[in-house]
Amino acid sequence: MPYFDAASAAPLHPVAREALLAALDEGWADPARLYREGRRARLLLDAAREAAAQEAGCRPDELVFTSSGTRAVHDGIAGALAGRRRVGRHLIVSAVEHSSVLHSAAAHESAGGSVTEVAVDRTGRADPAAYAAALRDDTALAVLQSANHEVGTEQPVAEAAEACRAAGVPLLVDAAQSLGWEPAPAGWSLLTASAHKWGGPSGVGLLAVRKGVRFAPRGPADERESGRAPGFENLPAIVAAAASLRAVRASAEAEGARLRALVDRIRARVPHLVPDVEVVGDPVRGLPHLVTFSCLYVDGETLLHALDRAGFSVSSGSSCTSSALTPSHVLRAMGVLSEGNVRVSLPTGTDEEDVERFLAVLPETVASVRDSLSAPSPSSSAVDSPAARSPAAPELVVDALGKRCPLPVIELAKVIGDVPVGGTVTVLADDEAARLDIPAWCEMRGHDYAGERAADRGTAYMVRRRA
Repeated sequence: MPYFDAASAAPLHPVAREALLAALDEGWADPARLYREGRRARLLLDAAREAAAQEAGCRPDELVFTSSGTRAVHDGIAGALAGRRRVGRHLIVSAVEHSSVLHSAAAHESAGGSVTEVAVDRTGRADPAAYAAALRDDTALAVLQSANHEVGTEQPVAEAAEACRAAGVPLLVDAAQSLGWEPAPAGWSLLTASAHKWGGPSGVGLLAVRKGVRFAPRGPADERESGRAPGFENLPAIVAAAASLRAVRASAEAEGARLRALVDRIRARVPHLVPDVEVVGDPVRGLPHLVTFSCLYVDGETLLHALDRAGFSVSSGSSCTSSALTPSHVLRAMGVLSEGNVRVSLPTGTDEEDVERFLAVLPETVASVRDSLSAPSPSSSAVDSPAARSPAAPELVVDALGKRCPLPVIELAKVIGDVPVGGTVTVLADDEAARLDIPAWCEMRGHDYAGERAADRGTAYMVRRRA
């Protein structure tokens, strides 16, 4: 069964498996002890740290191993903010950071700090000028991911790092998605990453802090990992993480080029195979293995289950694929269609045949989901209906309260032809995804989105029909 969700967790790399098994036999002792078994464990730990530091572009004594990438982010942000508390309590993040960053930002704000979220464009890329403009005299830390985890867009880290350097502000770069594919971007002050993103075992994160960066670890003092990652090291997993990072980076250029060709094939062919699709993310400045698209009139959860039954494991940022009532914060920040969202992230070694089979089953799968929702025919317009030739009223109200995505948009599409050109359809909805999907539908269909207003229940979204 093809697994197309490497951005969540890559399959365990063969080198990681070999290193893990070997380290279970050789690295079980306490590396802080001076007897033979402890010295052997210390040699393994030191070698793993040196290998990981080389790939991260830092000194071994600048890097520690944490219990996860999320833990690395939380500890990195908290330690940097605490170390520079005399400067101020202002934190800068982009609107599309990983949830671990945004959760840290929310905790900082709740504790009395201030946070600036830098907006992104429709490709998910932050504007370097806007990022630089967010810097203030009291800015203690700035955070910017190297590449987005949902749409693959690479961020302007070099430009942001230059602005931060000029302002004397450290920059934390979350390199979780990119470190297995390319060298860490230049200019960072703190770097975080996660082993299970590149084929290492889960439960190992990297936190690197440049010498000279003020850093004050939070929590009780601990003797392990320079006091920055308390607790006994998971040495076998650490050894496997470092070994697999070195292995994937050795083949990253060739494998990345091969997978990029497959991703470009998906990006180019999906809009032709499946009507009413928006491919999102930067088509050029992006990760080599990841592509994301959204399908109009599709329930994301149903689509993912249908693709799973067809033999393909993919993920989604749609609100209707989880218990959350809001769409992905990444898609929301980009202002793109969220319903029927599919993220395809190819693991190392993906076959061309698997991609072709995915492209073969996708159209029928999407069509079946649309049929189950009684969605309008692909790319059809209700303006050709008899009701459209003899419109009944210049304004209609669609009550979609209590209905989840994509039903509010489907109901809108069914009645837009029942008003004359210039007429208005008002959709009442209490699903947060409607705030994204109704304007996106207007852009895809060539109608005017006239804005929103509060209603007695939910929100009223106004759409004006164009010819």
